[in-house]
Amino acid sequence: MILQSKEDIRKAVEGTVEKEKITDIHTHLFSPNFGDILLWDIDELLTYHYLVAELMRWTDIEYEEFWNLSKKEQAELVWDELFVKRSPISEAERGVLTTLKVLGVTPDTKDLNEYRKIFQERTAEQQVDEVMKQASVDNLVMTNDPFDEKERNVWLNGEKPHDHFHAALRIDPLLNDYANTKEVLRSWDYQVAEEWNDQSIKEVQRFLEDWISIMNPLYMAVSLPPAFAYPEESDRGRIIRDCILPVTKKHNIPFALMIGVKKRVNPALGDAGDFVGKADMSALENLLSENPENKFLVTMLARENQHELAVLARKFRNLMVFGCWWFMNNPVIINEMTRMRFELLNTSFIPQHSDARVLEQVVYKWRHTKEILKDVLTEKYEDVRATGWKIDQSDIENDVADLFHRNFWNFIEKDLRK
Repeated sequence: MILQSKEDIRKAVEGTVEKEKITDIHTHLFSPNFGDILLWDIDELLTYHYLVAELMRWTDIEYEEFWNLSKKEQAELVWDELFVKRSPISEAERGVLTTLKVLGVTPDTKDLNEYRKIFQERTAEQQVDEVMKQASVDNLVMTNDPFDEKERNVWLNGEKPHDHFHAALRIDPLLNDYANTKEVLRSWDYQVAEEWNDQSIKEVQRFLEDWISIMNPLYMAVSLPPAFAYPEESDRGRIIRDCILPVTKKHNIPFALMIGVKKRVNPALGDAGDFVGKADMSALENLLSENPENKFLVTMLARENQHELAVLARKFRNLMVFGCWWFMNNPVIINEMTRMRFELLNTSFIPQHSDARVLEQVVYKWRHTKEILKDVLTEKYEDVRATGWKIDQSDIENDVADLFHRNFWNFIEKDLRK
């Protein structure tokens, strides 16, 4: 059906964005059968590090005193300071309210215990089903760390995620702290040498192969500092060159790089103490140009890097840009980044991922992004229609399907039904 006006386009865009199923390509969630490492409920939402960082701007509580509180007490302090004493207008605070509303809990009281009662009536499995339904998400990619002892034991005990949950092999300790990690590998009977040699290469590759076999990951992933350089004669540079690139190439899985985080600039804040820095794009440029048969999924944390990243994707089709990560997940920046990506890349990118560490965050991350996408897509289609080009509803449906799931599955060359 040819769309004759901006109003027709707006209606078609809104309907398509609401109904199209989403593959959330990067989360920190777990299949509910993995046990209590799946975080969910109102207290987990309120004690997420986004809100903890905001809390500390309003209270003089000592950091150590806060961390010594129970989860329930921490949540009550956050609720009182950010939602009762003040208007919850930050993106993270609004996200909690959006989540409550979409999940059928009208946020019309300041009594936290009323919300707790509702969450306590649900099981993890029920909440997973409801969150995925309300967010229109039908596939979730986890973040799976073989160096986390609790999660490692789940995998080694033979547990497999439910059908709609997919693994991603996370290797931060291997690349960012190899001096200590090699001792861990030795304790697991990987015979890495003290120096980097053929034996060490063989054993690190064997470790990666073993966990690919165990997890069947869709990609391999790492979070990197803004100072990341490649090529580089360092532990990280050598492991990427000699192990990560050949193994991911062999298995035809992307290497996902999340670049730009400065860890623990305020250590007392824990996970809330990380910062952001502008990265040198030459490292990524070198990886792409030197490894044309490898695939790279990339997101970056600094706003200053976003234009360079989009331009780089125009030069290398083995790069798939994804999401508005962490400090980029603010509506004003999502709007800007998404418009720029459309203008440079058409629809050949993945506009968002939830990065959710708490299950219910999936709801607000996608709900807020959808509202921005509706505005941006409507404007872009109207710009095209104004030239005389005919916009058909099927065109919009095809484009949104690419953005929400097909770009990812096509890039990794997987059949999501398997």
